Amino acid sequence: MGAIERETAMTVLKAFGKAFNKGDVDGILQNVTDDFEWRLHEGPDAPDGQIVKGREAVRRALESRAAVIDTLRFSETEVMFGDEHVVGRFKATGAYKNGETIDVRGVDIYSFRDGKISVKDSYWKRIA
Repeated sequence: MGAIERETAMTVLKAFGKAFNKGDVDGILQNVTDDFEWRLHEGPDAPDGQIVKGREAVRRALESRAAVIDTLRFSETEVMFGDEHVVGRFKATGAYKNGETIDVRGVDIYSFRDGKISVKDSYWKRIA
């Protein structure tokens, strides 16, 4: 990734992150490719958790998440650039609708294409 690509990636990641924190689904989808792939941190599909492909599938996944999560905020972010991927570390806090709290650290590995996010591969700490 060259200097211009890093600047573009940071602009996209900031807009993407702000949209996630606001629960702005349209804002999230503006920053991803049509064939965007979201590899969720959990799910039934071993070994990947759950893979959601395409904007409309992502919209449905976010709506499903909103049905069980009351609040979710990402903070303490740090972005690192590799040759082919961007890694973002974060803290996620919030609460499920049943009152259970969320307080974990996580990592997202991003791939970019044509100035947008093409893959978001998510990993969250498991707290027992």
